[in-house]
Amino acid sequence: MGLLSELKLTVPWGHIAAKAWGSLQGPPVLCLHGWLDNANSFDRLIPLLPQDFYYVAMDFGGHGLSSHYSPGVPYYHQNFVNEVRRVVAALKWSRFSLMGHSFGGTVGGMFSCTFPEMVDELILLDASPFAMDINEMENLLTYKRRAIEHVLQVETSQKPSCVVSPEEMLQGFLKNNSHVGEECGKLLLQRGTTPEATGLVLNRDRRITWPEYSFDFISRELFTNSIQQLQARVLLVKAAQGYSDVRRENDANREPLMFMLDMMRSILKERFQFVQIPGNHYVHMNAPHHVANVVSSFLQSKRRIPAQL
Repeated sequence: MGLLSELKLTVPWGHIAAKAWGSLQGPPVLCLHGWLDNANSFDRLIPLLPQDFYYVAMDFGGHGLSSHYSPGVPYYHQNFVNEVRRVVAALKWSRFSLMGHSFGGTVGGMFSCTFPEMVDELILLDASPFAMDINEMENLLTYKRRAIEHVLQVETSQKPSCVVSPEEMLQGFLKNNSHVGEECGKLLLQRGTTPEATGLVLNRDRRITWPEYSFDFISRELFTNSIQQLQARVLLVKAAQGYSDVRRENDANREPLMFMLDMMRSILKERFQFVQIPGNHYVHMNAPHHVANVVSSFLQSKRRIPAQL
């Protein structure tokens, strides 16, 4: 399944870039990439999925080929949920499925609970539908403070964009992304950089920093209440050496994950499916066939489960 088209959707601060595959007449699936990644994150997976669907992978604002936010506007979790709503409005989709990797899954989860009547299926690739982490709640105000201070610092520094050689760019990228192989790193940098006369410049907005500065960490009570709003069928594909290994080295505390899984099983019942596969946080790029088998089965299974009366 080859790339169908590149899309450029107008928003008040510029445009959101996206790319589309599959059948225009097929059920729509919006694909959301992870933090600091871009739509190329799905280049290896989507061609392996059922071809009678219509897949659109967007670049979040400040990422890939999408416009940066206006000066003074921070990148908060809610803003990305807002972007999803704008994209589906531009595409004229009233019902669709969402597939999100990592941070994209968290944005997709929040959207699916905020606009439950719009989402048929929610596919989480090594992601949680919300940032529910008991280890982080106490740091919440610190993160909010740092987010504000970081934006002010970037705005006042006004450093010119750093131009580096393609090889230096790749090695720096791989050093900061231990779960991404060289080939996948090149794929993400293809859309994440712009060639200059003497090398490459990163496209992403320098105001974007640690995801903790953007996340809205939520309590167990709010997590439970939010999941109760979901109408979608949910598939969570967890990489065995995935998310928690990226967040904090040697984090053996699986309690937040177990709470999340137990709550989703309890509330969603037959609408929730959990599958663990071998691989790391970027398994959808490094070994896409493992992910494709699970996602394809889920997409092709019974498409609609009637809402509970």
